[in-house]
Amino acid sequence: MNLRLLPLCLATTTAFAADLPEIPVDSIAVKKELLFSDDFEGAAPAKVWHKVVPTFAVENGVLKGTQTRDVTIPAANGKPEIKAHAAVHGLEIPTKNSVVECRVKFEGATMIDVEFDDRKYTGAHYGHLCRAQVRLNGVTIIDERDGSMRNDIREMRQDPAKKDEAAKLLKGRQITYPAKLEAGKWYTLVVETAGDEMRVTIDGVPAAYLKSSGIAHATKSKIELGVAGKDGFFDDIKVWDAEPARKQTRG
Repeated sequence: MNLRLLPLCLATTTAFAADLPEIPVDSIAVKKELLFSDDFEGAAPAKVWHKVVPTFAVENGVLKGTQTRDVTIPAANGKPEIKAHAAVHGLEIPTKNSVVECRVKFEGATMIDVEFDDRKYTGAHYGHLCRAQVRLNGVTIIDERDGSMRNDIREMRQDPAKKDEAAKLLKGRQITYPAKLEAGKWYTLVVETAGDEMRVTIDGVPAAYLKSSGIAHATKSKIELGVAGKDGFFDDIKVWDAEPARKQTRG
């Protein structure tokens, strides 16, 4: 598989890009069956969508996400603490390898992401597996299953005496590539998962890549869209089942 560095049109600094692993030029996943598509032309999200963390709505033919849980509410009067959290909208689409394509736009949002979960998996908090996060200045891929959401690592991070140990375990589980995106502009975001690899493109340009064991989780039962801040938009989402592309000589 041919490789190249992050293209300069997405990089904020060439020095930063040069320090990062190379991104495959070619797709790492081959599309198979189209499993799902939605252009959000209805008056409300289709029934197949379900709320995870408010608030999402369909407006003018697009899906709008707005973070409303933007502050943590302490426990009081017998009610548990409610932590600040990005807005999350979910789909039940079991996949192992997949290609997720959608158009996204920032209108005040600080982060837009596509994540994969398996609620039946108990080795990581809430069954979190992996995700691709997009910000105006960068694209991040995170292996959560074997990284930040792994139960023992989460516990270590709460213990000051074990933070260094946790940091060692987290090495290689997350990566951020620089980007230079604009608010108010639509971009085509593609997230490919194939085996233990995830690759992200924006408008067809390779933008991020990570190879990490948690990405290979065999039952990615849920695909979820997230928005932090106010507001982020999605449109024309498509999800394909996929298989890993044939490995070629790296060079």
